[in-house]
Parts: sequence; C-alpha cells; structure tokens
Amino acid sequence: MKHKIAMVGFGGMAGWHFDLIKDLEDLEVAGIWDIKEERREYASQLNIRVYTGLEELLADPQVDLVLIAAPNDVHKSVAIAALEAGKNVVSEKPVTLSSTDLQEMMDAADRTGRFLTVHQNRRWDEDFLTVKRILEEGKLGEVFRMESRVHGSRGIPGDWRQEKEHGGGMVLDWGVHLLDQALLFYPGVKLHTVYATVTHVTNQLVDDGFTADLGFANGVHILVEVGTSNFIQLPRWYVLGANGSALIEDWDRNGRIVRANGTDEKDVVPVITAAGLTKTMAPRREDSIYTEELPQVSGDIREFYQNVMAVLEGKEESRIKLDEVMRVMRLMEAVFESAARQQVVKFEEE
Repeated sequence: MKHKIAMVGFGGMAGWHFDLIKDLEDLEVAGIWDIKEERREYASQLNIRVYTGLEELLADPQVDLVLIAAPNDVHKSVAIAALEAGKNVVSEKPVTLSSTDLQEMMDAADRTGRFLTVHQNRRWDEDFLTVKRILEEGKLGEVFRMESRVHGSRGIPGDWRQEKEHGGGMVLDWGVHLLDQALLFYPGVKLHTVYATVTHVTNQLVDDGFTADLGFANGVHILVEVGTSNFIQLPRWYVLGANGSALIEDWDRNGRIVRANGTDEKDVVPVITAAGLTKTMAPRREDSIYTEELPQVSGDIREFYQNVMAVLEGKEESRIKLDEVMRVMRLMEAVFESAARQQVVKFEEE
C-alpha cells in the first residue's frame, strides 16, 4: 500500500527525512510547506510540490500522513489541525513544550481516531543499542551506575534553538533523546528521583547544557549530561557493574569491556603517587581481568517509517508509545524543576 506524506517545515531535519523516505518503496513525499521562501525555492529545485499554505496541504486528499518539522512551539497547533483534518501525524521531537500540551495532542488523536507518533530517532543509534546489548548479556554483573554524555564546543546553533519562545535549549533538543534512552534501559522500573543542573555559558535565555542524575527504584543511577562548551569530550557511555566496566568513546563505538576473570588478587602492590601510596586505587594485575571488544549491534532508522506504515495498515503496534513520550516530557519538566529549585525532586512513587 502506497502512503503519501506532506512536510510542514523543510529545514535541515525535514531534508534528512526526505532523503530517508526516498529509500522506502511504500512512502512518497507529496509536497511541503515552509514559511521561508528560500526553503520553498529549494524544494521546487528538487521537483517537490510546494503548497501555498498549511490549509492547502491539509486539504490534499492524497496525503494520509503529515510530518511536522517546524520549530518546537508550533508542533501542537499544527498537529491538532492535521489530526482534525483527518491526517495521521509524525512530529519531530520534542513533540511539544509541555506535558499539558502533549495531553491536548493525545486527546485530539483519540477524538479523531488518527495516529500520532514522535520521531525519537536516537532509539536506533548503534551506541545506544550496544549498551542495551551489554546489559542484556549481563557480563558486567549487577550494574549500579551508567553515564551518558554528548559534548560539543560551539554553543547552540544560531537559529530558533537559541530562543526560549520557540522551545530552544539543550534539554529540549538533546535531553529529549538521552532521557528517552535512559528510561528504555529498565522498562517497568520506577524512576524515583531527579537531580539536575543547567548551564548558561553562551546563552542566557535558554540552557546550553545540563546534567541530570536519575535514581531508579532498582538502585541504578544514570547520569545524563549534555554540554556545548566542552573542548575536550568525555566518553559517550560509561557503564559500571559489580564485575566489570564498559566504555564507549563515541558514536563510532570505539571502546572496550573490562571485567574480572574470577581470580582473587591476593598480594596487591600499592601504587606510589607523588605524595603517597595507595592499594585501593592500584591497577589490577593483567591476569585478573579480561579485556573484550564491544558487541556489534546494527541499527536501521528506516524501521521507524516502516513501523509507521505498518501501524496505518493495522499490522503492527507503534514502536514509539505515547505514554513513553509523555514520561519523557514529564522528566524534562522535572529536570527544569530540579535545576530551578537546586534540589532533588521526586518523580515516580511505588
């Protein structure tokens, strides 16, 4: 069955969607609308239909799916208009700016009987999938701490992402991805506490970085960190277990697993530092550990749209559940609340 999608907004992210959709047999771009003339002209150069406005786009009877790739603050109004026009909707992340707004969108989807989903594309990142595999294999023993970071050094891009009224800032831009990933590691486990800080190094209007410590009911703590003034990057992932550790340096998955081989060290040789010695921090002997390569896990982002089409045809359930999206939205709100109050906030009770 052939589906036709129309795009509201044709900036960089929509261009990425366009290139992705070109490789899918059963999905075709019907046209686009963008408020910027240069983006409309660019679409015309690509031989893409350019609608005269949102009204014409939503009135096109051939279109059964609408992608919203406009600034964050217009997602809600466009999504509700599209749903009420009988269209199914894919929204770029973040789906909107608040849990209240998201509930209105979900209510509109229920009322109209149309499908609403969110492009949480980082669920297909191979570094994330590698961490999931490490946890599933259990080689590290009982995991007690994980650290997830993305670092850049150029501040926030010079567009609407710098502006509060448009939903700018790193919590909404990158936090929506990393927090979503963190919540997926332990499905069904309550997140008890959130402690967060935000930074304003290059931008006083919106956060240009943040840290969030997430305390789960099973005792695991996950540190999520985003920075845009980091000229030396820390590892993308660091996972600590009772029997070993895993390090993933970057998106290319350079890294390793180091774990105990079961041999008890008996005569630990202290390490001598400039001003003393220590046994506690002395490195392990080589015969007491294994060093392994990371598991190789592939991700295919084409599965996102393949799943969307299967949902529309009644063949599958959505892989991006709206209750998961709501949980992430509420967590981002908790991050802002914790940072503003400078204290731990409770998130979910048992």
